[in-house]
Amino acid sequence: MTPEDAPDENDDRWSDLDRPPLNAAALHRALVRNGGHGSLYRDVRLVRRTGSTNSDLAALAASGEVQEGTVLVAEEQTAGRGRLDRQWTAPARSGLFFSVLLTPGEVPVSRWGWLPLLTGVAVATGLSRTAGVDTALKWPNDLLVTIGGEQRKTGGILAERAGTDGVVVGVGINVTLRADELPVPQAGSLALAGAVNTDRDPLLRAVLRSLEEWYGRWRSAGGDSARSGLQETYAAGCSTLGRVVRAELPGDRSITGEAVAIDGDGRLVIATEEGVQEPVGAGDIVHLRPA
Repeated sequence: MTPEDAPDENDDRWSDLDRPPLNAAALHRALVRNGGHGSLYRDVRLVRRTGSTNSDLAALAASGEVQEGTVLVAEEQTAGRGRLDRQWTAPARSGLFFSVLLTPGEVPVSRWGWLPLLTGVAVATGLSRTAGVDTALKWPNDLLVTIGGEQRKTGGILAERAGTDGVVVGVGINVTLRADELPVPQAGSLALAGAVNTDRDPLLRAVLRSLEEWYGRWRSAGGDSARSGLQETYAAGCSTLGRVVRAELPGDRSITGEAVAIDGDGRLVIATEEGVQEPVGAGDIVHLRPA
């Protein structure tokens, strides 16, 4: 779908006063410091509606129209994608839907698998500081909040290659989604989790600044997850560790066991009943027992 910048005759941007629109100029001034020098961010673009910010930004990167640090934000996504091509949709202005182009050329490609986990740490940190909500991470890319004593998914991360030297990292976060708007009963939102702040502007700024901080630390360490502190921080906030899980793997294979560690490559290490510790680099993880 082509991104839409201007509202049409049927669109009232202020139809829901609890969900005011974002201000592209204000975000640009706040995030693109000193004209981009010394800052990760070079450009912040805001569209009213699109299919997928990841797809749009990847296409712009492929055409050479944008550089590292370009942020694309949508007030509404109609074809947002999660892992395994699962659809991600939400009412307009009810959440944060954005993508960032990263080109970590000095980091070995073998370490780029840490980028979605790094983004998870950054998002959780930013939300904790600004929304006052304890956000846990479900390996590899889900953001969980606690509602009524139960952990529910309130966000997700999708990292995709963009050409030969780039990665587009996309984030979707349910902010003000109400109970009757949840796509499934197991979903959640910051508002339902009791957030002290659901103003999307400071939330987005905090998350992007946290991403800039963690990305800079990781790059400075050459992508070394241990030296940058990323591996330890991710493990500390990962709700998957210590649980009995089932990993549904490519090729219709699955393994069950206790999630015991995050290894140096960002893989989830599962200790099976057979006494084998098996690292999982890709798969769908099902939590079977609370930690």
